[in-house]
Amino acid sequence: MAQESNSGLKLDPYQVVLKPLVTEKNAHLAERDNVYAFKVHSQANKYEIRAAVEALWDVKVTKVRTQNRKGKPRRTKTGFTHTQGWKKAIVELHEDDRISFF
Repeated sequence: MAQESNSGLKLDPYQVVLKPLVTEKNAHLAERDNVYAFKVHSQANKYEIRAAVEALWDVKVTKVRTQNRKGKPRRTKTGFTHTQGWKKAIVELHEDDRISFF
């Protein structure tokens, strides 16, 4: 069931999708457009993300869009640093499918 990514890593579905991003904007998109956002493994590609969401929630995915988010600068006691960058996936589902996080 594990898939091999471009870097040679074998990722299970629960390793690809790290957590859903539950915000006001994403809740509105889920209601209106049936679109959900997830924080995903940084080396996962669109095909792995599609397969993982379909396996974890038993839904049909129609479109996957990804974004690489840069870390933000933060001030610390000893100087400046950056938070870690991460990958975001925006997944559109078939009109008959829904995901309920609550």
